[in-house]
Amino acid sequence: MSCDQPRNIPLPAMLAKESKPNLSHSQVTEVIRRLYGLNASVIRPLPSYDDQNFYVDSSEGGEYVLKVMNSTDSQNVTLMHLQTHSMNFLHQNGLPAQTALPTLTGELMSLKEFDCGFGKQKYLVRLLTYLPGTTIAKVTPSPQILYEVGKMAATLDTILLQMEHPNISCLQREGFIWSLSSIPLLNQYLYVMDGNPAHKIIKAVLEQYDTQVVPKLSLFRKCINHGDLNDHNLLMEPDGPSKYKMSGILDFGDMSRGYFIFELAISIMYMMIENPDPINVGGPVLAGWESVFRLNEAERDCLYLLVLCRFCQSLVLARYTVTQQPENEEYLMTTAKTGLLHLCRLWELGKEEVERIWFQSDAQFRQSAVIDSNQS
Repeated sequence: MSCDQPRNIPLPAMLAKESKPNLSHSQVTEVIRRLYGLNASVIRPLPSYDDQNFYVDSSEGGEYVLKVMNSTDSQNVTLMHLQTHSMNFLHQNGLPAQTALPTLTGELMSLKEFDCGFGKQKYLVRLLTYLPGTTIAKVTPSPQILYEVGKMAATLDTILLQMEHPNISCLQREGFIWSLSSIPLLNQYLYVMDGNPAHKIIKAVLEQYDTQVVPKLSLFRKCINHGDLNDHNLLMEPDGPSKYKMSGILDFGDMSRGYFIFELAISIMYMMIENPDPINVGGPVLAGWESVFRLNEAERDCLYLLVLCRFCQSLVLARYTVTQQPENEEYLMTTAKTGLLHLCRLWELGKEEVERIWFQSDAQFRQSAVIDSNQS
């Protein structure tokens, strides 16, 4: 197999609206029946950025998620196989990741042709296990939950380091626009922020990435990143009267080779989005992370700026995608609505003050964990 990028789309590429699938209820029913031999009693659309997802309840008693990949990503079958393999690998190693169900002919993925209004195109189809729980976006974001998020993120990246696959090099994904390694590529999309109060801040953050992060990249520890641990991709379940445990990790479409510090920065940024006390999110997430994987000096020094970089990615790319998919604006701008406020606030406080808040909270959490451990 080859992991070549689609030849007809230059890198870095933004997905055009005609690449997003738009299957009807009847098409989904037919796919479920023909590929998996199941009769769907309930089909409900689920939100998605580039793909199309459906909740499926079958008459046979099982609950599933049908995931239809966009036609652009569907051209890279090897990468999709690798993502599916990664999900299964994490599940086998004790993390609550979705797994793909085989078709009647034993395949974990199927490439099917549909006409979604732009002529016939091929889309990769997978039926995934439906995981119980509530998204963190709908759960009270306590420090304990944030700690669990950090701990899980570090555990996930640590486990993926052990994964072997003949096509693992496909995760290098040079020019992948959502990787924090691709921050300089945002410059070509900055025009969409003209007139926005955050334009100057974003421009300054991109400049600081070049001068402060790039020189330290060689000091960051490498790994494979999930890359999108946002509050809608993590599920929680009650674990006793006042605690929660992680019950699901969703959407591996942004996986790529990167660095441990990238995953942490992305996790902190997304946990800030809906939190009523966003500035204090970093400490508990960092404490959970460092209970598994301690940062080195270079990683610690770049954490604040990398969180800002993820906010910049989210704001710029969401605004750009809206120009391509105006009909999907409400979903695309979900993060951007509050992300703009958080970016401005973090920039206003400055690196020294934000680091003081995060690192002091991190130390307190870890000290508390030591005390609890000694008492037990």
